[in-house]
Amino acid sequence: MSDPLADSYAFCRKFARRTAKNFYYSFLGLPANRFDAMCVLYSYMRICDDIGDDERQSVESRLAALDLWSDEVCRALDEPTDENCHSTSEPQAFDALVTGRRVLPALGQMVATFQIPHEYLLDVIAGMRADLEADQRCAQQADAGPLCLCSNFDELAAYCYRVAGVVGRCCIHIWGFNDPRALEIAVDCGLAFQLTNILRDLAEDADNGRVYLPADELQQFGYQPEQLQQRVRNDAFLKLMAFQTQRAEQYYTSARELFDVLDPCGRPVLQAMMKLYGGILSEIRSSGFDVFSRRVSLPAWKKLLIAAGAVARQQLQKVRA
Repeated sequence: MSDPLADSYAFCRKFARRTAKNFYYSFLGLPANRFDAMCVLYSYMRICDDIGDDERQSVESRLAALDLWSDEVCRALDEPTDENCHSTSEPQAFDALVTGRRVLPALGQMVATFQIPHEYLLDVIAGMRADLEADQRCAQQADAGPLCLCSNFDELAAYCYRVAGVVGRCCIHIWGFNDPRALEIAVDCGLAFQLTNILRDLAEDADNGRVYLPADELQQFGYQPEQLQQRVRNDAFLKLMAFQTQRAEQYYTSARELFDVLDPCGRPVLQAMMKLYGGILSEIRSSGFDVFSRRVSLPAWKKLLIAAGAVARQQLQKVRA
């Protein structure tokens, strides 16, 4: 007879292996229960992204699907459907919703086992909603050029918390930590990673009408949002990018303090993630901030080497234990 919970965990392992690529391999050396938990967490985050990013559907349909997903997640977590959760009629068919329902049994148990606050998971959905609502605003003023979504860095940091900081907090609950400072450092780590994504994707986001860099900082350096669409790489742009990368590097420096407060089994995974995202930021800087001619990324061999290194370090820890 089929066991729904076991089936859900098995699905998450297969789903993570198929879609997480190098991240999946960096999980392999974790103890079995934490490996499974990372596969479940990754699967949940991927479902949220897939619902929000499904461009076959209208923005309105995606918002409705996120409402339904939020409601189903709340039920899986035994969370009352209050102002954070929305009941709604079934939207148009979403493959991601069908997939997500296979993740929910394992998600409920994993969150209870590792005592992950429910609001972290719901904040991720709120972050996806914010992106889609921004898309609506961008569409309404498409003729006016790309829209700056954040007036200042505080607003950008709040956005990064919902799409990355809470992910970091979920991860450290799974890996284990020995100091409450880890919760704030994990937010800085997520901020470092998300700032890297934003700098890498400047051109693509601008083409979609979105600019995440704070409006007051663009004004400070004398660079206009529409110049991103025009691929203007002038002196103002170079100074703006130097400022942005330096700030991201400061958050990477803060994030390294996590190694001191994490349980040993989580350190190789964190190190792999730091090398992957930090490597992209280094590539952006070494390219002279050329994020227009290509999408900056690490070579496949280097990503595989980083993942393999994480597995090797985890296996060495087991031997020493």
